[in-house]
Parts: sequence; structure tokens; C-alpha cells
Amino acid sequence: MTYTSCIDLTPQHYDKSEYIETDTGNKVSRKSVIHGSQNIILGGKTIIQSGSIVRGDLRRAGVNHTVVIGVGKFALLAQRTVIRPPSKVYKNLFSYYPIKIGDFVHIGEDSVVEAANIGSYVEIGKNCIIVSEHSRFSIECEIQFLSQGRFAIIKDCAKILDNAVIPPNCIIPSFSVYGGNPGTLIDELPECWPQLMEKQAKLFYSQFTPK
Repeated sequence: MTYTSCIDLTPQHYDKSEYIETDTGNKVSRKSVIHGSQNIILGGKTIIQSGSIVRGDLRRAGVNHTVVIGVGKFALLAQRTVIRPPSKVYKNLFSYYPIKIGDFVHIGEDSVVEAANIGSYVEIGKNCIIVSEHSRFSIECEIQFLSQGRFAIIKDCAKILDNAVIPPNCIIPSFSVYGGNPGTLIDELPECWPQLMEKQAKLFYSQFTPK
């Protein structure tokens, strides 16, 4: 089976008063929730849509100003996504660890991501669960998958299908397609995937404009 990107490339027009646009072209919805913005770096031309929650305030105890969440360029955090740093207990001490998200990454609606690292040219579908074992949060939908995705690593050029639940400590290789619950290897991506993701991510951004 040949997989293509599921990015919606129809032009999208938003109310200009709803979004804050930074000098580097990032567009952040005023209806999103951004905690600890001083600990978050956006690489430029990244879109954070309404209802998204980004938890830059969750950092290791005793650590002063540091990058908790780093997001590359031309990334999309679709509506109601949750991004938070992974956590674990080590020597009886609960700690959070930074999360890095690469360039040209699209994360679908209602997905919860707490992976250790997400490479570039990655597409995560809708309603995906990548959450660490010691997560301490709840969402209105009462997600019950708190043992999933602990320190998962998603390499460059990967696709996670809608509704996938990534197992603990899973390393998703480049050019792989994962799906299911628990997530398993389904197929491989074509060699042209990086070019496809870059082209579609840039097109999505160019068509996400004020009314």
C-alpha cells in the first residue's frame, strides 16, 4: 500500500484577532493554552491551533531557565492537541525531561504527545496517544492510556496513523508507518516522503491566512 500525507491542503482562513503572529511567522491561537512560554522555542512558521495545550512549565525540579519544549519550523499543532515533556521516576525522584520536535511535523487533532523526541518530516494522525507512564494530568475525555509512549522516540520520516497508541519505550524507525493499539509497524513510506512533507507543510502554512 502506498501512503501519502493526510494534511488537509484546502485553504483555511481564520479570524485575525484570534491569532498572534510572531516576528518569525509563528501563528499561535489566543484560544490555545501555553504554559511556561519562556521555556518554549518555536523554530518559525509554526502554527498552534485553538484548544491546544503546550506545557512548557513542566521542568525538572531545581533547574532554572531551560528549553523544555523545542519545536522546529513549519510545524502544526492541530486543534486540541496536548504537548508536554515526558516524565519518569528515577531513584525515587519524579522528573520531567525536555521534548524536541523537528521541522515539518504535523500533529493531528486531539492527539496527546509526551515523546522524548520527534524527528523531522513526521506526521502524527488524529486521536493518537503518546503519553509517559507517570503522567499526572487528565483531559475531559478521561484518557486511560497513562502507561503508553513512555520516552518514545520517533525518528525522521515517519507516519503515525489515526487513533494509534504507541507502546512504552517504542523507537519508531525512519520511513515507517505505525498504527493500531498497541502501535506496530504497518508499512513503509516512499523515499520521496521528506520532499512530500516539506512541500505540503509549506503549502499548508501559505494557505493558513486571515479572513
